[in-house]
Order: sequence, then structure tokens, then C-alpha cells
Amino acid sequence: MNKLIYRKLSYDILIFFLIASFCISIIIWVIQAVNYLEIVSDDGHSLKTYFTYTLLSLPKIFTRTIVFVFFLSIFIILNKYETQNEILVFWINGLKKINLINFILRFSILFVICQIFLNLFVVPPAQNLGRDYLKVSNIDFLPKLITKQKFIDVAKNLTMFVEDYDDEGNLYKVYIKEELDNQKSKIITSNNGKIIQSSEGYILKLFDGGIINLALEKTYNLNFSSTEYDLSNFSPKTITHQKIQETETRRLFLCLVNKYFETNNEIEPLCTDGGAIEQIAQEMFKRSILPLYIFVISLVASSLIISPKNKFFGRFHKVNIFICGVGLIIFSQFSSRFIDGSLINDMIISLIPITLILLYYLIIFIKTNFNLTKL
Repeated sequence: MNKLIYRKLSYDILIFFLIASFCISIIIWVIQAVNYLEIVSDDGHSLKTYFTYTLLSLPKIFTRTIVFVFFLSIFIILNKYETQNEILVFWINGLKKINLINFILRFSILFVICQIFLNLFVVPPAQNLGRDYLKVSNIDFLPKLITKQKFIDVAKNLTMFVEDYDDEGNLYKVYIKEELDNQKSKIITSNNGKIIQSSEGYILKLFDGGIINLALEKTYNLNFSSTEYDLSNFSPKTITHQKIQETETRRLFLCLVNKYFETNNEIEPLCTDGGAIEQIAQEMFKRSILPLYIFVISLVASSLIISPKNKFFGRFHKVNIFICGVGLIIFSQFSSRFIDGSLINDMIISLIPITLILLYYLIIFIKTNFNLTKL
């Protein structure tokens, strides 16, 4: 009978968690996708690139919501059981409150493993894949970005100005400035031109114009009757270098091992940047330690079944539990900022969730005079 009761409880929590996670993740994804519209409107990528890039952010969004949604799931399901007196089934069958709390704690192991797995092996590759997709994509929406009598900076080191254009891709009075390096640049002017799409990207076919090469030491001009300007060689303005959040876990782990224990095995270029070590330590903390707060959150949420003896505190018991849970979630997110790449300090911060679990049970022991059968 007890197995059936626990199975029903875990089923209700899991179903609520999946539905709530899906809804919240989709809402956050839509809001985030709106913010990413600039990669089309400003950076010239196609809608296919846009949707692929935004969809690859879904795993990250889901993992960020796991802790809060899991707390919400336990809180709402237990509150529903109490409101509808379904919780009495547990006590009638001889189950103690501590048994129910311990079951929820064990049940939370599933969510901890899930989040750690996603953080370590799914989210970073997905984020990196999205970044690589931007890196290799062309400036696909160039014709849509060209505006009459307006300078546009679609690609790095490239500025364009068009006096007029028509729907067939014909351009009139074209001005192009290309920054070659810190001391050299090239200016191209043309009376007219045409946008031609090739398999590699877009090409500007320019007619009746001139090229001015500007250098620190000398400047020279070159006139042309017809020339082609290949835009596929330019990279978009979108940031395409790999961020620490997108770096695979193995590389970050090796960097921390080299830092903490001063080893010289497989030195990564990433590890040589002293300023990056703190960010690496914080990222590894988020991936591997933050999920442990799910254990703490599960204990706080399951405390809903422990009614205070004091009537004043009993009146606001549910509110206090909810505020405490949300406060712990916020604290867990901010705790990563205390990670600084120092072995002793980082170990102390990493042990906080385990300490909170032990503290919770210590309080229960004290309240029951070390006799859990009273609970």
C-alpha cells in the first residue's frame, strides 16, 4: 500500500513538473527569441539561421527553470493534498511525516541527476552548435537590410551607403568602405550596381566607379568600368567566438585541476588567461554544484506538512515556506559570484548545500527531542 501511495505522489509531482516546465520554458523562449530578432534585422542572418539559433537555446532555458519548477511542483501538490485532505491517507497507513520528507528527498535525486547531466553534456554543446551556426552562416538578408540614403554596418569592417535602389536589386550611387586593418582602408564608389546571389553568398556587381586605397604612407586611386565585390568573405557583426558557457566540460575541468593543484597536464589555451579562471570556476560551479540545491529545496517544500505549534506562525506557514524556498533559490543563483578560483574558498561555497541539508535534519532532531517517531 505504501508503494502505491508513494507512486501516486511521485506521479503527481512529475506530471505537474513536466507541464509547468514546458509552459515556463516556452514563455521564456518566446521572450528571448524576440530579443534575438536583431540577428536578422541588424546582422543580416536568414530566418532559418534565426530559428535554429533560438531553438538551440531551449536546453539552457529548461535547466535554468528546473530548481524553481521542482520547488513549485512539490509545494503545490502537497498543498493540494492538504486542502483536499488527501494527506490523511499517508497517516492512516502508518506513515510518519519524516518518512514522507525522506521519500521526497530521495525522489529529488532524479532531478539532480537530470540537471547535472544536462548542464555537463547537453547545454554547452547545444550553445556552441548555435554559435558555430552563426559563424558559418552568410549575410543572407542583405537585400532586405539596404535602406535608401542610410549607412548600414552589416558586417565587421564594412560600411555601405546606397542613394537609391529598386526591387530588382539595382543600386544607384553606391559607397562602400572596407577597413583592412588599423592603418589601411579601402573606399569604393560606383554610379550603379546590382546585387547577385551566388552559391557562396552575395556579390555586388559594380559599374562605372573607382577604388581608393588609403594607407598610412600612401594613397592611390583606381577607376573601373565593371568589377565584382564579394560579400561572402565578410563575417557578420554577431559575436561568433566561443564563450566559456559554451565550452565543453572536460576543458573547463582540466583548467580547474591545473589551477587548484598546479599540474601541467594538457594545458588549455583557455587556462592561460588569468582573468578567465574565475569565470571557469563559476561556470563549473553552476554546472555541477548548483543542482545540489534541489535537495535543499525539496526539504523546504516538504516542510509544508509540518504544522507549527504556534498559532501565529501556523497562520502564515504556507507563505513562510514559499518565501523561504524562493529565497534559497535566489541565494543559490547568487552564490556562484563568491567563487573566485581559490581552492579553499570554492570548496567552502560548494559545501553550503550539503551543510544546509545536515542543518535541516539537525533542527528536526532538536524539535523532536531526537525522537523522530514524534514527527
